[in-house]
Amino acid sequence: MNRLQRLHPCPTRPSSIEQVLGGSAIADAQGAPDWPEQTLHMTGFDAPWREAWGVAGDIDAGQHGDVLWRANQEVMFALVELEEPSGSTAKGAGEALRALTERAYGQLFDLMATQGTPHLWRVWNYLPDINAEADGLERYRWFNLGRHQAYDARGTAVAQHAPAASALGSAGGPLSIACLAGRHPPRAIENPRQVSAYHYPDQYGPRPPVFARAVLAGDMGQPTLFVSGTASIVGHETVHAGDVLAQCAETARNLNAVFAEASHAGGGHHYLAHQAEHRVYVRHSNDVAAVRAFLTDALQGAPLALVQADVCRQDLLVEVESVANPAR
Repeated sequence: MNRLQRLHPCPTRPSSIEQVLGGSAIADAQGAPDWPEQTLHMTGFDAPWREAWGVAGDIDAGQHGDVLWRANQEVMFALVELEEPSGSTAKGAGEALRALTERAYGQLFDLMATQGTPHLWRVWNYLPDINAEADGLERYRWFNLGRHQAYDARGTAVAQHAPAASALGSAGGPLSIACLAGRHPPRAIENPRQVSAYHYPDQYGPRPPVFARAVLAGDMGQPTLFVSGTASIVGHETVHAGDVLAQCAETARNLNAVFAEASHAGGGHHYLAHQAEHRVYVRHSNDVAAVRAFLTDALQGAPLALVQADVCRQDLLVEVESVANPAR
């Protein structure tokens, strides 16, 4: 296949050979690109940045319902953004978020089937007030319920089709879901230090999250490693509540475990956390300097992009997602 490439930083109109499928940008990034772009309604702590995913050769583009998409014959980027009909904590807002999430994922799944890219590789989910309560349940749990119901409606076995994914709280904006999907299935990677997310017990909500800890996807001769949002969780429980540096250390241990598992599964390829690029979500802005210093050391100077965001559990203070090519 035409190799998928991460373009970062990315100008609004790349002059290289890549055709851009889609991407994301922090809210204060300048210019409007010619492709679907997921806006992160978050405070960034580095220069305004934009990233995108590109391939060589011709691509098609279109809209399916609420979903904007661009694709070649092997991989598709899709973006759906839906405004909630009422305030995030108003009466009925929880059920509204559940229905909106099911609608968004349902449209994505229908598009993937018609485009011949039926396999989710990577998903980025953002929603305002992720930890707030609505109708007696945390909004993240309403989101998980709607996502799971979209899988159920299509008879999709979650454990066999879980992508790499992240879900973070934004400072406003719509429910925003972007994804990369492919013609060929990814290879899921789990972390032996953690319970698979789709097997979490019901103390985390009526339906569990849907994601693998990482996936290997794309050109399987040289696959890209997509690492899901990774935090200070051992088994299924948060550890080091209230201690941001201890959470950073545990997160780094989990990242290294995932990279090691990916290397074992990588068909002779090895993946190293210090050769990856990382997006770091920090709950409290006054922790940014300490988090940056710790992770710069722990990840041996790997590129970091830090933003302020609410993590999906209230007791988690930091989360890291990563993308890596085979080690050089």
